[in-house]
This record gives sequence, C-alpha cells and structure tokens, in this order.
Amino acid sequence: MDSMLYLVDLFGTMVFAISGVILAGRLRMDPFGVMVLGSVTAIGGGTIRDMSLGATPVFWITDTTYLWVIIVTCLLTMMLIRHPRRLPWWVLPVSDAIGLAVFVGIGVEKALNYQDSALVAIIMGVITGCGGGIIRDVLAREIPMILRREVYATACIIGGAFYTTTLMLGATPESAFLSCVITTLIIRLGAIRWQLSLPTFALDK
Repeated sequence: MDSMLYLVDLFGTMVFAISGVILAGRLRMDPFGVMVLGSVTAIGGGTIRDMSLGATPVFWITDTTYLWVIIVTCLLTMMLIRHPRRLPWWVLPVSDAIGLAVFVGIGVEKALNYQDSALVAIIMGVITGCGGGIIRDVLAREIPMILRREVYATACIIGGAFYTTTLMLGATPESAFLSCVITTLIIRLGAIRWQLSLPTFALDK
C-alpha cells in the first residue's frame, strides 16, 4: 500500500509539472521559466503545507526523488509535447484529477499527524492539492482555477471531509485515506465529464 501510494504521489507530481510546463510554453517562457513553473505547480502545495505545519525539513528536501521527477518531466515535456492540442482532450484533466485526489489525501493525513483539528487537516488537504496551481497561475498572471467556477477546490474540501469523518466514525486510517481519494476523484471526474460548475457571485454595476 505504501509503495503504491508513493508511486501514485510521484505520478501526481509528474502530471502537475506537465501542466506547469504547458502553461509556460503557451506564455513562451525560456527553459528556466519552464522549470520554475513546472516545479512550483508540482511541489508548491506540499511545500506550503509542510511549512505551515512546521514539518521540517520539507518533504522534497528529505526525498530528492521528487526533484528528479520534476526535472526529467520538464525536460521530456519540452522535447516531446510541442502541440498539446493533439493529445486526447481527456488525458491531462483525468491525470490531473488522479494526482489531485492523492495529494488531498496525503495533505490531510500529514496534517493529522501534526495536530488534532479536522478543520485544519481539511484546509491542509486543499492547500496540498491546489497550492501549486495557485502559485503557477499567479506567476502567469492568470486568475487561479480555484477562484473560478470550476469544481476543483470543492472536490478537495468534500474529499477531506470524508477522510476526517470516516476516521471519527472509527474507520482505519487506510480506509479513511481511500474514502478521501475516491470521493475527490469521483467528484472531479464528474465535473470534467458533465462540465459542472459552481454558481457565481455577481454584483450589479
């Protein structure tokens, strides 16, 4: 279970890095800019989480495999993916959803290892899943996805709530983790499949 989770975590890191590289390519950044955008997308959320929880050193300092995955992913993406639109439309969103679901579960789990508040754990799950994308979009001068109508952060919140609730009901940590990942994934995939979005708050001018 732990080894499988680790591999999926690295897969999520890779997918998030790819999304950063593609955005950097659309903005015509130089290779250094590509690396920066790919890196902050992949590990930005987990870095904010660890710094907030006082979990030092940050996870990618103790395990540099994450850094090597990002470097190799960025280089290969720059060389191989010259025309992202030629990829099937669902490949990147679905892969992103898988990475997001795992990141949320890992964030909630780590937060509960450092403190007892379920609310803080859910917030840390959201930060782990969405933090890198927020940094990426801010650097690219775009409105972050979680501030738009996309059902993205909402899926993270509900998934994190499932984790903490099932844990309080007596489930094992493994079962709670799986419930979080599956719930987040189903909601996010459903939003992609049926193009679900949240209502907007708009004021009359």
